[in-house]
Amino acid sequence: MLCDLSGYRRIKLVLVCLAAGLALAACDSSDDRIPYVERPPEQIYNEAYDTLLNGNNETAKQLFDEVERQHPYSVWAPQAQIMAAFADYQDNRYDDAINTLNRFIQLKPGHRDIAYAYYLRAISYYEQISDVGRDQSMTRLALESLEEVVRRFPQSEYARDSRLKIDLARDHLAGKEMEIARYYQGQGEYLAAINRFQRVVRDFDTTTHTPEALHRLVECYLALGVYSEAQATAAVLGYNFPGSDWYADSYALLTGEQFEYANPTDEDGGWFDWML
Repeated sequence: MLCDLSGYRRIKLVLVCLAAGLALAACDSSDDRIPYVERPPEQIYNEAYDTLLNGNNETAKQLFDEVERQHPYSVWAPQAQIMAAFADYQDNRYDDAINTLNRFIQLKPGHRDIAYAYYLRAISYYEQISDVGRDQSMTRLALESLEEVVRRFPQSEYARDSRLKIDLARDHLAGKEMEIARYYQGQGEYLAAINRFQRVVRDFDTTTHTPEALHRLVECYLALGVYSEAQATAAVLGYNFPGSDWYADSYALLTGEQFEYANPTDEDGGWFDWML
């Protein structure tokens, strides 16, 4: 019986096309991954480091991952893990960096670079802080992480920078509270506004928003007709921020007069005397 060569050739052609398609699909699915070539860990790490210095963060991250994949129990693996997280951070892949750092912190709590791992995780949150018009959950995560760096490693260089960023994060959260409080005040919902302004004074008293919060409390108390509370709040404002424009505004509201700055050491008590 003769073979149907024409049919055989058609089948062979289809198989070749399918094989070619699978090969192309495999190339696409690899997502430009580095092929597996077994090498010493220090060789892969050094190549990854040089690649990172050249600005190719994605390839560097893959190479650092390769160190951990090929040599998970080597002394190079933990350092490569941190560097992979740093490469992700450099490329603004903050979630990937945080996930890697969380794993590192959990598995290597006694590593010599654990302080840096905590710090890099905090900075990865910090870099995602949005403007006060948006949800501030990321700001709270950043604040918590920065405070953890200071608490765990108070004498480290990372603690010094974290303290500065803590102040900025707290100021950001206070700004969000102020935005909400001003909205309530503008809607005439003075009790809700008072709660928010009081929170700024109580929980964020070292931020730049405190003088305004105290003045807005004076405004809200006066709007509700609670003059004694307005007067007491203005006294606190005057005592802590005697030279601020917010105190001058509160003074004008309560007295109907333009505030004149006086020396607080005057025998008559100056700006504070009239409130006592």
